Amino acid sequence: MAIAASLMGMTVAASAANTKTIGTTAPSARVLYASLGDTARSPIGWVEFCADNPADCESGRAQPRDIVMTQAAWKDLLRVNRWVNDNIKPMTDMDHWGVVEKWSYPTDGYGDCEDYVLLKRKMLIDAGWPRQALLITVVRDKKNEGHAVLTVKTDKGEFILDNQNEEVVAWTETGYRFVKRQSQGDENLWVALGEPRPNIATASSR
Repeated sequence: MAIAASLMGMTVAASAANTKTIGTTAPSARVLYASLGDTARSPIGWVEFCADNPADCESGRAQPRDIVMTQAAWKDLLRVNRWVNDNIKPMTDMDHWGVVEKWSYPTDGYGDCEDYVLLKRKMLIDAGWPRQALLITVVRDKKNEGHAVLTVKTDKGEFILDNQNEEVVAWTETGYRFVKRQSQGDENLWVALGEPRPNIATASSR
């Protein structure tokens, strides 16, 4: 993952600290926060991922933090989203690992939706972005299939990094039904978004 970040020549940490205002190409300042509901079960595959990658699943409470969405930070989100989408090839977990659901970093260049999310999240965290603003989120996509995206919480609203979209868009513009996501205060705690639903897999590759 460090190699991926260096190949991009990312300056995300500096961008997050930049205080320039959003330019005309950046998103509007509408309030876009989703409502949080009750505690939800973690997605299928998360517990096993954490067992394999304990350093990436820190337990304990943390102070919620939102990104200050500067023009430079916005460009970095676009760059991360597009770079991972362009460099990881879609492959289902069944084809990849012989199992229905497995969360893992796509170190061999192949993965499905949650693997894209894990890589984007790790690259941003490694570059200095706060984990509390980068929330793995489970949705139902436009085909009503389980899907994973990365929600980025900012002072301008909540935006989505998605392997099905080259652009970063407000969560309200995805056309998805949001099911659950990580809590800002504890990455191992998942909260429901909207009406309760049974635990679902995030099995789509693209």
